Amino acid sequence: MVGRSHLLSWHRVALVALLVALAALAFTALRGPQWFQRVFYPLDHVDAIASSAARHRVNPYLVAAVINEESGFDPQARSRAGAVGLMQLMPATADELRLRSIVDSGVVATSDLTDPAVNIEYGTAYLRFLIERYHEVEIALAAYNAGLRNADAWAAQGGDIRDAITFPETRHFVVRVVRAKERYEQLYPGVFE
Repeated sequence: MVGRSHLLSWHRVALVALLVALAALAFTALRGPQWFQRVFYPLDHVDAIASSAARHRVNPYLVAAVINEESGFDPQARSRAGAVGLMQLMPATADELRLRSIVDSGVVATSDLTDPAVNIEYGTAYLRFLIERYHEVEIALAAYNAGLRNADAWAAQGGDIRDAITFPETRHFVVRVVRAKERYEQLYPGVFE
């Protein structure tokens, strides 16, 4: 029995050490040196983000935050549900944006959602559409993640949207994107000017 008890204590020590290391990593990612924080908040495709954000009147730091959360800036990212590219757009959503002329075919001549500039244009246009529909960024983000029908139901409840969201994944998405937008503003001041 002594051996087993001794073994279990080492497992506990290892678990505590792992938790401490993860907490230290998380703290460093949020409050450590800027170069280290930028590992967790990378920024690429600045020109495409800036031009699409200006064209659609969306905060470019919000666009960067959505990209980081959705794909980690991987233009080839694909979800199990079929979402594609940097901003994880569903092809049907992109088709709808094009059919409604929300995305100008003169600006984007292709619908290749793995092309960073194309994906950013469609994703930013969709964000603008959602922000105009809901008049609140957090509800727009919930709709971006979980769809219009779900966001409509949550928005109809009134109050804090975070409390109304019934999907933990969507609630976490909204919180992480809002937090990431703030981090991008702090880490990359003036980069979109």
